[in-house]
Amino acid sequence: MTTDTARGPVIAGLGITETGKVYGRSAADFAADAVRRAADDAGLALSDIDGLLTSSGVMPGVGLSLQTELGLRDLRLLSEMQAYGSTAGGMVQYAAMAVRAGMAEAVACVFADAPLKEKTSAGALYSGAGLGTSGWMGLTAAAGMISATPQYAVAARRHMDTYGTTSEQLAHIAVAQRAWAGMNPRAQFREPITVEDHQASRLIAEPLHLLDCCLVSNGGVAVIVTTAERAAHLRKPPVHLLGWAQAHPGYPMNRDSDLGLVSGAAQAGPAALKMAGVTVEDIDVAELYDCYTFTVLLTLEDYGFCAKGEGGAFAASGALAPGGSLPVNTGGGQLSSYYLWGMTPLSEAVIQARGEAGERQVPRHDVVLVSGNGGCFAHHSTLVLSPHARA
Repeated sequence: MTTDTARGPVIAGLGITETGKVYGRSAADFAADAVRRAADDAGLALSDIDGLLTSSGVMPGVGLSLQTELGLRDLRLLSEMQAYGSTAGGMVQYAAMAVRAGMAEAVACVFADAPLKEKTSAGALYSGAGLGTSGWMGLTAAAGMISATPQYAVAARRHMDTYGTTSEQLAHIAVAQRAWAGMNPRAQFREPITVEDHQASRLIAEPLHLLDCCLVSNGGVAVIVTTAERAAHLRKPPVHLLGWAQAHPGYPMNRDSDLGLVSGAAQAGPAALKMAGVTVEDIDVAELYDCYTFTVLLTLEDYGFCAKGEGGAFAASGALAPGGSLPVNTGGGQLSSYYLWGMTPLSEAVIQARGEAGERQVPRHDVVLVSGNGGCFAHHSTLVLSPHARA
């Protein structure tokens, strides 16, 4: 094994806590639990971890103090990161560079959140989260921009007006992911749905229906990034990090923006694929960030799985569903399984790459593509994973 190959970054541990309507626990508690589970999954002691990267969700509570909670000493790498839904992919990228450079040997990357409260609606919890309502931002709030959903609705409507994309085409994404969720014991929603069910669900912000929107969950997920050399002696088969990239368009809400037409996936996707030495045709399964059905559609186009403007027709073809040509969000994603920002697609990618997905396991899983999306298409991260080291 050459030195470069020996220090190749891999994901060697995955920890997922209870997720969903799990009350009475803080985000910090979920985060510590997830890291402990990830270390145990890898066959590592907590004392083996010498790097810790943390990310909290809308509700604060996970930060540098997690080191103390876990009893970690003499860390060589410690940071709190924030790029919203693209943070998980970003954390893994920085961890990969750290272990490859010898800055650390085993880095835990963790996200946890606990927004759900008993007898409080999810809408009330997230209304206005991350959106200021003073100064100039008060004008957008007065116009109804009080959460992420209206922003994504504007983006989806622009795509519809430009390319003829329809709500029924978005429905096929929700239906396909629910079919995958039906095979996932962790999924919060497992009952099948139809296009008609989607169309009958209430409008949240036209043109987005309730079934276009992700659910809300409490819980935490952590992964351990280490070197291929170290992972060879650990408990689980390594998942190799072949390529990665980020893009941060930072779209303003004005007429000169490409919001709704092009996302950061158009930059980060090709860059990550090039680094991995593969093409989009080599992808066996895609785990895509899905805060809304439209996010999946735009990401598919920008990664090059279909031509620009043809994402709706591609989704309606059945390609994304079980038995389709491109398995997408095979655990049900954030629409039906659990919503833990970019850790939702990443955790399912690791499960698929390891061949541990049970009934929903895809037969071909040599190359797995993972996306993260933050803000309203303002931030993007891409990872290319494989159970095999680079040839």
